[in-house]
Amino acid sequence: MVNTISILGSTGSIGTQALDVAKKLNLNICALTAHSNIDILEQQVREFKPSLAVVFCEDKAKEFKIKIADTNTKVMCGMEGLIAAATANEADMVLNSVVGMVGLVPTLNAINAKKDIALANKETLVAGGSLVMDAVKRNKVNMYPVDSEHSAIFQCLQGMNEKKELKKLILTASGGPFFGKTTQELENVTVSDALNHPNWSMGAKITVDSASMMNKGLEVIEASWLFDMPQNKIDVVVHRESIIHSMIEFVDNSVIAQLGLPDMRIPIQYAITYPNRFESPVKELDFTELGSMTFYKPDYDTFKCLVACKEAIDLGGTAPAIVNGANEVANKLFRDGKIKFLEIGDIVYNALHNVKRNEIKCVDDVLFADKSARQYVNDIV
Repeated sequence: MVNTISILGSTGSIGTQALDVAKKLNLNICALTAHSNIDILEQQVREFKPSLAVVFCEDKAKEFKIKIADTNTKVMCGMEGLIAAATANEADMVLNSVVGMVGLVPTLNAINAKKDIALANKETLVAGGSLVMDAVKRNKVNMYPVDSEHSAIFQCLQGMNEKKELKKLILTASGGPFFGKTTQELENVTVSDALNHPNWSMGAKITVDSASMMNKGLEVIEASWLFDMPQNKIDVVVHRESIIHSMIEFVDNSVIAQLGLPDMRIPIQYAITYPNRFESPVKELDFTELGSMTFYKPDYDTFKCLVACKEAIDLGGTAPAIVNGANEVANKLFRDGKIKFLEIGDIVYNALHNVKRNEIKCVDDVLFADKSARQYVNDIV
């Protein structure tokens, strides 16, 4: 079992819940990282006493170093700091919960340092899937999914005898705050509307991704790499209650599902303790209180991000990196009030078909595609 972990993105939703799990399991924390939230990071450092703390923002790192000068924790910043946290000698496992493409390089470095990975950073596999999975095989390390949907599939697959028995994966989606809305109804929705998720408490970027269905598109790409499945064997079904976290279907048409209350501490804990299970702080699922569950087809006409992601898998090469990079910029532009909500999908889809695609031979190919997609979005906006 894992004894010591490094957490990248410790001040975010996944990171703070991961620390709850670590405390309950009595694990050691050797490194913590944050983008710029030094107030929460200071509280974490004083409680968990890591040997290393990283603040990605250089100015905030200088301020943070002064704040914790009375501790024995070393402070670093930038990508150099993230890589140091990802490759810390003491770490048995690296839990990567940073948001965005910034998570790719630290993940690759952690894998090459022979660290097992608990992955909550979608963009790592979306943009650099071939590089990451090749590195996992080459270094003979384990990669455990933390996203609730991929964790659910991973758990369901424990009941599979051989890969040839698997017919398809079924990812569930909450539908976000705009389920059932037409394009006309979505024309003037606000950022506040988009951040009003019905079931999950997440950061702003991921919550907007959920509203646009981009989050589910990214998960389809991630699932394709994690479980070596083509996108035409990965279905998406809208399940408003978020009780079934995902399913698998076998060739005999039997279906296995993983259920639980919408609480990320279950998949976080399972990624850390696999193949063992321990008591969880999550409330028990009471079926008598649940009543009923509903299922719907996604609206591919309205939510273009999901279509773009599926097409990106088939196009291959740097196509997934392009849709991801374009979305990161478009998502931020919407949150900043510079574009309308529906423009996110238009921008992502157009970027896929207008930014030049290439094969991926090294990490620089991925980073160049990401940069090109971002530049395309900034130019047209």
